[in-house]
Amino acid sequence: MLKRQPLFHTPRKHLHSEQGFTLIELLVVLVIIGILAGYVGPKIMGHPEEAKRTMAAVQITSIETAIESYKLDNGAYPTTEQGLQALVEAPTTGRLAKKWRTGGYLAKGKVPKDPWGNDFVYLCPGTHSDFDITSYGGDGQQGGEGDDVDVNNWAAE
Repeated sequence: MLKRQPLFHTPRKHLHSEQGFTLIELLVVLVIIGILAGYVGPKIMGHPEEAKRTMAAVQITSIETAIESYKLDNGAYPTTEQGLQALVEAPTTGRLAKKWRTGGYLAKGKVPKDPWGNDFVYLCPGTHSDFDITSYGGDGQQGGEGDDVDVNNWAAE
């Protein structure tokens, strides 16, 4: 009678040789990671203020979208008095939002701060468009140059 072999039989000698990485393989991976970190790290870390301005512009775009959704539901933009808070809780002053969306218009149910930890400035009607949204940049004051320049929804970066 013939002896039956298991269907998925793997000889032990093969299992032992495939149980880990060699020192050379680990060194090659570490060298590759080191090269990538050396190249990418300074590119990212070398311009933190530029990254913050870019993040502020992205946040402003997100807030603009929420404001447009608010207008579609309620027929008008939130007023300056109501502010951006009207995007997270139904306004109780001025023109009331009759079809205010349950849960609000911004993720996480709160108005974000700009990357410098300051509130965005909202003006409606705006002086440059239907509404203006501004981050005063690193110095937290209107105007500024260099790293302290304002980020606005009407200015293309």
